[in-house]
Amino acid sequence: MIRVLDRLRRWWGTDGRRPAEPDGRTAKRSGRDGGAGGEERAGRSGRSAGKHPNLFEAAAAYIAACAENDQDSGAEAARWVSPEALGFGVNELACRAVRTLAREHGTSPREVARSLLGLPRG
Repeated sequence: MIRVLDRLRRWWGTDGRRPAEPDGRTAKRSGRDGGAGGEERAGRSGRSAGKHPNLFEAAAAYIAACAENDQDSGAEAARWVSPEALGFGVNELACRAVRTLAREHGTSPREVARSLLGLPRG
């Protein structure tokens, strides 16, 4: 699991920003606020200032903490929402990441998922 998250973090970038578009612009994040400034307000924990975290914020913070081997932050993020909601958010994050990587590499999501997990082609 950690190896998969490390690969995703390397692809995404260590500064938390998406890779540059072919024309050199940084891709905007999708989301309710259009991606503007959420990370700056959130601080280290990933929580937005002054509002309750939603399941996607919790999942993102949880996965980032796992990738960084930060058990305390992961445990904190896991308390933000129910275990079922966190599981749904983590699943959604994994699906989006695999689809994005597959599209980028011109391959199928199945091949990307198997590769990230170190499984033989099948």
